[in-house]
Amino acid sequence: MNLGDLTKAQLKEYIKSIGQSPFRADQIYKWIHAGIEAADEMTNIPLTLRQKLCEEFEIFLPAIHKKLESKLDGTVKYLLRLSDGNIIETVVMDYHHGKSICISSQVGCRMGCSFCASTLHGLTRNLSPFEIEGQILRAQKDLGVKISNVVIMGIGEPLDNYDNIITFLKNINDESGVGLGYRHITLSTCGLADKIRTLADEEIPINLAISLHAPTDEVRKTLMPVANAYSLENLMSACDYYFDKTHRRITFEYALVKDKNSHTEEARTLAKLLRGRNCHVNLIPVNPVMERDNIRTSEKETQDFKKALESLGINATVRRELGADINASCGQLRNNEL
Repeated sequence: MNLGDLTKAQLKEYIKSIGQSPFRADQIYKWIHAGIEAADEMTNIPLTLRQKLCEEFEIFLPAIHKKLESKLDGTVKYLLRLSDGNIIETVVMDYHHGKSICISSQVGCRMGCSFCASTLHGLTRNLSPFEIEGQILRAQKDLGVKISNVVIMGIGEPLDNYDNIITFLKNINDESGVGLGYRHITLSTCGLADKIRTLADEEIPINLAISLHAPTDEVRKTLMPVANAYSLENLMSACDYYFDKTHRRITFEYALVKDKNSHTEEARTLAKLLRGRNCHVNLIPVNPVMERDNIRTSEKETQDFKKALESLGINATVRRELGADINASCGQLRNNEL
């Protein structure tokens, strides 16, 4: 078992069970979440305890399998190798407010969205809490920088790995570890309405991003199989509940696919759906995936859609494209590797 997957409470229970002083658990917890890769690095821990930890646990951070750096904007994309040999993607992006990292939550994905390369090989398994956090620790160690914002928007559906995501969030927020504020974390979901409500009840005030991509159930079902399980009425109700519990503005992601969801009439339908909600629309010209038939909209079509939303009082932006020269879009690099 990876030592980093123990919660602080579990670590304290373990330390107690082997007859060690309780404060040792706090020391070990700090070392683990500082990104060490061997118990020998815990210089203030007795040798006998370090040996005990080595016998019963591993300390493994995802290893760099491949690293690509954009010559356009400095974006860094990693293929990271897990202890069982599986590969995930992680992307570090440079913004004026600091370094942001986009991390994966699963090996593969079972959601089946038609515009996403991450789902082409299906779901292999969930990531553990420390495999999720380890992407941040590995990137910080490799780049020698502090990550200031985390987006759980890489490979996988975070709310399909719910318990591990919650443990990750609590660990990453703990002042004894990385100490990242919840308001610097964004979780993106394709819209598992029941899990959104459960997340709201946790009262963890992270930012929520909804992969919406269509203004009607009929259109959404052609793009996202999840729409067959959760209607837009159900999803919007869950979003309203999340806002009421956390008071965090919700972002709706909308990948523009030519002739499928990109006409100004659909922009007007979308504005009607979102009217009165404290939200923001992030428009994304879809990235072509070789195995799919989706075509991205032109710059004019994208701007026309944006203007139509804004004319009806909906705040909207077009996502800045980063790492275009290194396959920085989710799932593309891993898919090529596989």
